[in-house]
Amino acid sequence: MAWIDDVLKTEYSVVRVLKKTEDKSLVVFRHNKSGKNVVCVKFKGDAEVYRRIERFVCPNLPQVYGTFQGDDGFSVVLEEYIDGVTVGDVLSTGLYSEKGVRTVITGVCDGLGVLHRLGIVHRDIKPENIMITSGGIVKIIDFDAARIFKQGKSADTKIIGTVGYAAPEQMGLAQSDERTDIFAVGILMNVMLTGEHPGRRMHKGKLAKIIEKAIRVDPLKRFANTSELKKYL
Repeated sequence: MAWIDDVLKTEYSVVRVLKKTEDKSLVVFRHNKSGKNVVCVKFKGDAEVYRRIERFVCPNLPQVYGTFQGDDGFSVVLEEYIDGVTVGDVLSTGLYSEKGVRTVITGVCDGLGVLHRLGIVHRDIKPENIMITSGGIVKIIDFDAARIFKQGKSADTKIIGTVGYAAPEQMGLAQSDERTDIFAVGILMNVMLTGEHPGRRMHKGKLAKIIEKAIRVDPLKRFANTSELKKYL
């Protein structure tokens, strides 16, 4: 993997460091000739999720340009730099209308639909992980918690997710699947409309029944997939 480090040092310039910890770093680089920005993600672990995404181009997911596995247990991923704001940024200034929620969540459903067809469960859908580009395109970001669905497993190997958005099965009760992400989408919709978790304040408008179905404790009582959720939206 040393060659990719050499390429970044010789052909790219550092724009800014977005995150840097012992196990992960996110750095924005600009190509010296084209002026195009890319994000370099270096993290401890396997890059299988990114390798699967790399094979497809979806407007609602960041484009992955390359994945590299090192002998030191770290992976390096080069992906699209997204110019825009998160849903969390928007919520810091005010709430969404039902029309605005339909627009954003439709894009989220399309992105999740691709992930789920690839056997990937995101497991961390929340305002900070949904971006709106300067061109108005919705993109799902941050695959730290994502995992590959494994047929026949009874539970996730690692309990992970954001408190308030994580579905009950993420607490070790069962294996997470596409309905796990649908639960988080339901929570997200309610927060976008009310500014609060549905446990504190439930939305009372036309989308209330959709939210209620999405966040059922029993996964079998939720929408079966994002296509069904999108149809109801």
